Amino acid sequence: MVKDGNVSVSGNVPMSKNEDWWAVWLGLFIFLLGLGPIFGADLLGWVVKSSVWTDISKAIAPISKSYAGMSGITSLILTYLFLLVLTTIGASVMGANVKRFIIGFTVIFGITYLCMVIGDNAYIAATPDKQAKLGVSWSLGLGEMGFVIAMIVGLIIGNFAPGVARYLEEAAKPEWFIKTGIVILGAAIGIKTVGALGLASTVIVRGLCAVVEAYLIYWPVVYFISRKYFKFTPEWAAPLASGISICGVSAAIATGGAIRSRPIVPVILSAVIIVFVAVEMLILPWIAQTFLYHEPMVAGAWMGLAVKSDGGAVASGAITDSLVRAKALKELGINYEEGWMLMAATTTKVFIDIFIGVWAFILAIIWSVFKLNKKQDAASQAADKVSASEIWDRFPKFVIGFALTFFILLFIGLSDPKVVKLAEAGSNQANGLRSIFFGLCFFSIGLITNVRKLWEEGMGRIVAVYAVCLFGFILWVGLFISWLFYHGVMPPIVGG
Repeated sequence: MVKDGNVSVSGNVPMSKNEDWWAVWLGLFIFLLGLGPIFGADLLGWVVKSSVWTDISKAIAPISKSYAGMSGITSLILTYLFLLVLTTIGASVMGANVKRFIIGFTVIFGITYLCMVIGDNAYIAATPDKQAKLGVSWSLGLGEMGFVIAMIVGLIIGNFAPGVARYLEEAAKPEWFIKTGIVILGAAIGIKTVGALGLASTVIVRGLCAVVEAYLIYWPVVYFISRKYFKFTPEWAAPLASGISICGVSAAIATGGAIRSRPIVPVILSAVIIVFVAVEMLILPWIAQTFLYHEPMVAGAWMGLAVKSDGGAVASGAITDSLVRAKALKELGINYEEGWMLMAATTTKVFIDIFIGVWAFILAIIWSVFKLNKKQDAASQAADKVSASEIWDRFPKFVIGFALTFFILLFIGLSDPKVVKLAEAGSNQANGLRSIFFGLCFFSIGLITNVRKLWEEGMGRIVAVYAVCLFGFILWVGLFISWLFYHGVMPPIVGG
């Protein structure tokens, strides 16, 4: 179980003591630094980046080519010091023991980043379309496995070295870390949206239709099945529905924060989601090649609707693009231009991502009004009126930060198309820090979790719900919607 002391409760806590607000402030500060390239200043180019590797000496490097002369180790140390200073300021104001926080954060950061590097080994992380380039004949295709490894290591320490875990807990702030990461994520999605708006209008309109499917068809059905047939509480059913229906890890985490679920809930769901994404990536592109080479854009859109992570969907779109084009050339003698199926997959996924924050806001209001996380009978719920201040109190403040970063980048990109590439470079640099915050969250969750309680919380049922919903209707409804909107829409033909 997650210990009560590590569960952030906003309540009437002053802004200066509130983890949600500190997530907004830190996220916005990093976001502002990420705007540097627009003004000719590479302010975050030194941030460390871990790439998929076969030679570990080449695993880490500065994220910007402007810092190509800097070693990976120097970049890693600078990144650690930067995050240490920021988080220590916040922890100190919130009343933490500064000495223990500094020591704890140092250990947590070091272990987490090592796990992320291990997870980027080519045999673990390489997607099928990258294997040849990396010189490996096979891989697991688990691109986010570093997070899961970090959580497992945290679980081992938390359950077999409880004394160490208790000391490190001063710096184990899973909600703070993940919400800061989500604020930064808004910028990346915002600039991706600018790119999507430059695509053919027909693809954009069809991408928007995916929002209706994911949020108004997938989500309520998964939630209903989870509640009625698998007996999950609302605390589990809502993030599970978002994770399976919308955008995997990010949606599950955003929903968990919006409804005030315990931090353990979205992280356990994330581990399951990552595994299923890998399975989909290994299966769906080849199904598309076999049955959809007559309808290439249907195949691409299907990847965006079916694969529940950004990286997995885009990678699946790239694989599908290659496989379907080869099949069409062989069987039909048609040589389609490269990239249009990938465009369909990416656009579909982008528009689904845009509404994560909006959906989190809607769920926050619903959970406030109906008090779905409280064990009350129907009569007491009906009698208990919710004030406007309570709705604001329960509102996930990180959604404000997410919305700000998203709309600022969207406005900048639409106002001056010339700076889109610069804005994208800056958001990618900030996104490197976002990935680290996610990793810190996963390790922290493991550290403060009692593993003996995991199965009591329903891990086996989570896998069952995911399998039933994904293979029972999500894949096939997604295929039908893709066919409905993209049937007859063909990519340009090379030389045509």
